[in-house]
Amino acid sequence: MRTKSRNFYLAPYLLWIVLFVAAPILLIVYYSFRDIEGGWTLGNYSHFFTSVYLKMTVSSFWYALLITFFSLVIAYPTTYLLTKTKHKQLWLLLIIVPSWVNLLLKAYAFIGLFGTYGLTNELLEAVGLGRHQILFTDFSFVFVSVYIFIPFMLLPIYNSLEELNPSLLHAARDLGASAWTTIRRVILPLTIDGIKSGCQAVFIPSLSLFMITRLIAGNRVITLGTAIEQHFLVTQDWGMGATIAVFLVIVMAIIMLATGGKRRGAR
Repeated sequence: MRTKSRNFYLAPYLLWIVLFVAAPILLIVYYSFRDIEGGWTLGNYSHFFTSVYLKMTVSSFWYALLITFFSLVIAYPTTYLLTKTKHKQLWLLLIIVPSWVNLLLKAYAFIGLFGTYGLTNELLEAVGLGRHQILFTDFSFVFVSVYIFIPFMLLPIYNSLEELNPSLLHAARDLGASAWTTIRRVILPLTIDGIKSGCQAVFIPSLSLFMITRLIAGNRVITLGTAIEQHFLVTQDWGMGATIAVFLVIVMAIIMLATGGKRRGAR
């Protein structure tokens, strides 16, 4: 009886997985073997491993690594200080609230801030540095991307720091460990799961960015996400777009498996 009840409640979850995870992936794989005329082909995969797409792949990984690195460098100390504040739940809410705003609206807001006559250039001119081309640069692309992904890096790290046993920090101090030694030998190892989860949450979607590359980077930054958009919406070569998507799905699965593993909290 208990088994039947469990299977009954499990059915909606399995249905969701089949309809919205497995079916779309199978559809992408199907289209990856079709050419632009609708015939069966393996040419999409051979074409993907040419210099054009390999350079695009390297570029996507490079920018995703940059975005993940800067997000981690900013989020970790910020989160650590956040856990020490008095009203940390309020501050956490204030950090998360911007992520509720539509991505397109945030992108257009930064276009206004970084534009030639935007607020940033007005401030630069006011202090005598003159106007500069900030929009449509690598800097603006990475900056806006990091701003957007910061909450996704911050939340897993915050949860890991909140679960940290304070008695371990007191023990480290009693044994004569310096602040840096305590961070390096106690805090970082015990919060590594939060760091991994945050890096997953930032790196994986950063690989397939396309709207920010168009609006903020002005297509100066070409990623695999941009190529997928172009093939599906402009060239109508769904087969090539699906092939790139298959590659991204495989890479994302490998990253999740590599950074998964067992939690180290018990250890």
